[in-house]
Amino acid sequence: MNGFYPEGWNVGNKKYCYTLSQLSEAKNLKTVLESPVTMCDAAHNLVVDLGCIKGVIPRAEGAIGISDGTTRDIALISRVGKPVCFIIDNIETDKNGNPFALLSRKKAQELCRNSIMNSSHSGDIVEAKITHLESFGAFCDIGCGNIALLPIDSISVSRISHPKDRFYVGENIRAVIKSIADDGKITLSHKELLGTWEENAGMFTAGQTVTGVIRSVENYGIFVEITPNLAGLAEPRQNVAAGQQASVYIKSIIPEKMKIKLIIIDSFGSGYSPEIKYFYKGDSITEWDYSPSDCSKHIFTKFCG
Repeated sequence: MNGFYPEGWNVGNKKYCYTLSQLSEAKNLKTVLESPVTMCDAAHNLVVDLGCIKGVIPRAEGAIGISDGTTRDIALISRVGKPVCFIIDNIETDKNGNPFALLSRKKAQELCRNSIMNSSHSGDIVEAKITHLESFGAFCDIGCGNIALLPIDSISVSRISHPKDRFYVGENIRAVIKSIADDGKITLSHKELLGTWEENAGMFTAGQTVTGVIRSVENYGIFVEITPNLAGLAEPRQNVAAGQQASVYIKSIIPEKMKIKLIIIDSFGSGYSPEIKYFYKGDSITEWDYSPSDCSKHIFTKFCG
């Protein structure tokens, strides 16, 4: 997205080794670099290993909002051992004559945020990294540590009880910008990239027995997810619970009713989740209709653009 990526998107906690000439050029061009944090000192300054010299991110430059208190210091402490993005403010020498670099993560974040606000729109697809999971949604780094919210009901068509049923912290995903508020808060969506009902149902045929996850148990039947954007209804069965893995027989696939009828063969264990598959490969999306054309019910999303 506009040349900015989540922290650690490409390198994980791999050490970046820069030369002094590379660092000097990056300083002059205000190029955003990345390298892991090795320490957070008692004053909450971050120390970054640049390979040839040490880099220091002063506390006030550690993140947007640190100076005014809207971002807590735990946001700095938690970066130890992880990559951070930054620009180089200056290259100086310490009292022993050794060179070190003064860095700013905050300014890298501001460059990324300004780029998003000026050139990104609803419907644009971004690379994101899961940073935190709450019951109501997943928080995602969409560039240089800038965080956006992916609400739980926008994660997939198949309903989940908690985002941890779909994601793990540190996971790289793709997402769609749903809205950008005037104050810079960004909301994401995800389900539109996981395919329509027909695209998902096309991976299966009646008569197959496949693996799924029991998502809810109702009096009239049991909902079993067989891909993140596709769940079917199984006949009632005793001694099953939400979250269990299940082997299910596909009894019938009915596009005009957008239904898949299943029979649970067995249920066991927990912790399994179907693999995420991205059907949509473009850079932006204007609208998405999940439902088959001959189905009376429609699940539809329109992005503002």
